[in-house]
This record gives sequence, structure tokens and C-alpha cells, in this order.
Amino acid sequence: MFTGIVEEAGEVTSVDDEGRRIRVRCSFADELSQGQSVAVDGVCLTVEDHTAEEFEVFVSDESLEKTSFDAVAAGDIVNLERALPADGRFDGHVVQGHVDTTTEVSRVEEDEGGWTYWFQIPKGFESYVAEKGSVAVDGVSLTVASVDDGEFSVAVIPETRRATNFTMLGAGDHVNFEADVLAKYVESTAESYLDS
Repeated sequence: MFTGIVEEAGEVTSVDDEGRRIRVRCSFADELSQGQSVAVDGVCLTVEDHTAEEFEVFVSDESLEKTSFDAVAAGDIVNLERALPADGRFDGHVVQGHVDTTTEVSRVEEDEGGWTYWFQIPKGFESYVAEKGSVAVDGVSLTVASVDDGEFSVAVIPETRRATNFTMLGAGDHVNFEADVLAKYVESTAESYLDS
């Protein structure tokens, strides 16, 4: 489990197209161990190998189908978060690292003291996006500020922007989207109750 509080933005150093193995450079690579989970742009991936400066993960067909990893390339900047330890401090919201789909950045507006990012609401996920609700975009825990005409906005503070790849996002870019798992459980429970 993750919280959507990104530890740092790492750099993709290589991509093996045949097996879709991705190597990422980051400051905590030497602290990782084989089999450990790391969220890369919000996708829970397993460390297969690591050095003092880089780690390698394998991206499954399922992840390729539902995420933006089919277009990842060396030099890309990705958001990184290690799994939350059992005695860890919980910030953000419950992020599984099970990306639902991708969506598109509609626009970015600089405000006084921060930024507003607008994203398309992915088709079929309209019921999971509500004002003051939580979503994860490229693994970043965000609070929905507003919902309007098939789009939702989030307010991004300077610290979040600095610590993530959001500095590089602009209109038309594709990002990974994970709906709040609590909203999914509520919907599933309600449907079971109504069907009985």
C-alpha cells in the first residue's frame, strides 16, 4: 500500500522493449531489496535488481494496457514512492498502486501561490470523481477541487510541484489515474445491497 506522497522524482535510464524492463535512477536505490514494491508514476512494481544508484522493474502486459508505460523512454522523469511500512506515518490517502486507466491533462493554470491542473475524467469513472474526494494522478495523492463538464481540477502547492514530475506536465500529456479504492468499495457494497 502507498499514500500518494511522492518521495522523489527519479529518472528513467533505460527501457528494454522486449521484456519491458525499466531502470530508474534515484537516491534511495541502495536501500532497496529484491522483491520490494515501489510505485513508479503510481504503478506498483517489484524491484528485480538494483545497484547503488538504480533499480530495475518489470512491467506486465496488464500494466502496459492500463498505464502510460507504453510510451516511457530513457530520460523521462517519474514519481517514486516506496510502500508504506506497518509503523509508518500515514499521509495522503490509500493508494494501491493499481492504476485504473490513463487520462489527459486539459490545462494548467498558475495561480497566486500555486497551480491548478485540469484533467479529463476517464470514461466510466465519473462516479468516482467528486469534489473534495481523493484521486491519484501519476501516483500523487490529490484532492479534487472541482468537477465540471467532464473535467476535474486539483490545486497543486509549490512543494508538491517541486517534488514530482508535475513541473513537466502540460495540456495533452497522458497520466496514470487511480480512483479512490474506498469509493469503489462503497459502490460495490451499495450495489450488493440494492441487488439483494
